[in-house]
Amino acid sequence: MYAATFIFAKKQFDDEFHRLDQTIAEAAKSLPGYLGEEAWENTGNGLVSNVYYWESLESLQALIRHPVHQQAKAAQANWLDGYKVVISEVVRTYGDARIDHLLAG
Repeated sequence: MYAATFIFAKKQFDDEFHRLDQTIAEAAKSLPGYLGEEAWENTGNGLVSNVYYWESLESLQALIRHPVHQQAKAAQANWLDGYKVVISEVVRTYGDARIDHLLAG
């Protein structure tokens, strides 16, 4: 399993941002290999983190190549005050049964 973590600082979001964000979310969920996502906000520094989980790098690349993702990436400076992406291989997840885990053991 792979995780793509998108970390960003917010500017002002407009209708175009929300439309593209929704379209990208729908596209991701429709792609083979999409496993789920989580979102976090650090109230200390204002950064937002969206983590998307994928079965393979190929499935992650399918989203990266998606035309709407490319459109949003080209216009990101309109809405973001900086960003970084971290692609990582998930070796294992664990915890108790109170929170769902995408990969057990």
